[in-house]
Amino acid sequence: MTPPHQSPAIGSLALIVIFVIAVAGAFAFTAGWLSPQRLTPGKLVDAFAPPTGAALGHRRNHAKGICFTGVFEANGAGSALSQAPVLSRGRYPVLGRFNLGTANPNAPDATVRVRGLGLRITTPGGQEWRTAMINAPVFPVSTPQTFYELLRAEGSKDPNAIATFAAAHPEFAPFADWAKNGTWTGSYAEERYNSLNSFIFVDGSGAEHVVRWSLLPAAQTVAVSTDELTKRGADFLEQEIAQRVAGAPQRWAMVVTVAAGGDPTADPTKPWPADRRTIEVGTLAAQQVQAEPDGPCRDINFDPTVLPSGMRTSDDPFPAARSAAYAKSYDLRTAEAKDYPRTATGARP
Repeated sequence: MTPPHQSPAIGSLALIVIFVIAVAGAFAFTAGWLSPQRLTPGKLVDAFAPPTGAALGHRRNHAKGICFTGVFEANGAGSALSQAPVLSRGRYPVLGRFNLGTANPNAPDATVRVRGLGLRITTPGGQEWRTAMINAPVFPVSTPQTFYELLRAEGSKDPNAIATFAAAHPEFAPFADWAKNGTWTGSYAEERYNSLNSFIFVDGSGAEHVVRWSLLPAAQTVAVSTDELTKRGADFLEQEIAQRVAGAPQRWAMVVTVAAGGDPTADPTKPWPADRRTIEVGTLAAQQVQAEPDGPCRDINFDPTVLPSGMRTSDDPFPAARSAAYAKSYDLRTAEAKDYPRTATGARP
């Protein structure tokens, strides 16, 4: 039925126009066009840029890295927490990336405190588990908005900007203490990597378990001073891991920690008590290292919201924010492919 004096064609057209306007409005809201003060993926990504500008053609953060391939050997114990195929006993191919938490792809390794590891684990049915972890035991801030404020403080010309930020955000203190006093190592292979964000595993009965996970290195951790690391050269981490993996695969045990009632699940600045239930669900083996410019990880987003069945995001706001920022960064760097460093022959170095 149509309103009086209105033809069916006109009524249909009006509905289409209303629908288009509604969709456009939704996109405008999402992009922040209707609320200029709202944090958007573009604002967050732009805040990573150093004073000299973004490194064109590169990731906007964790810009320095090296690819690896290998396997994830699931032992089947994870099936008690999740019906995800990737946790069923078996061997699954892995594409990964060791990296540094910096927007500068040429940063000397000894100047960057945060080291990261990105993974894409694929099952025969085509499902994927992507995750991006760092070596810090806690995240510096509790919300994406506060993270943006931290980035703005780091890029500020005010020499007291970080101190002012820290005074206003006491949750920053544990991360700052780790950054100042935590152990430095001389190898990506000696680092423990942590998801920090919480996720939900759903088991075969439909029961839900809120979890975080970590990769614990099989290699012995050896403390090294920053002065010694500086002497090893600007790119010692990539050189060392390539040599180490060429000698033998490097391994990490994947351990899943299960939250108990009352544990903070939406705040990555707060660790869970040490007595929480943990399950070793498998082993990651890095088997071959390849330079990033021609490597298989260059154009992969290690988006933490790409999850197999049996896993989903929790009330932690960071995975969604990271996913949106990663997508924006990907769009930018692919559009800047011509600016990516090349050799004199025109090939990627």
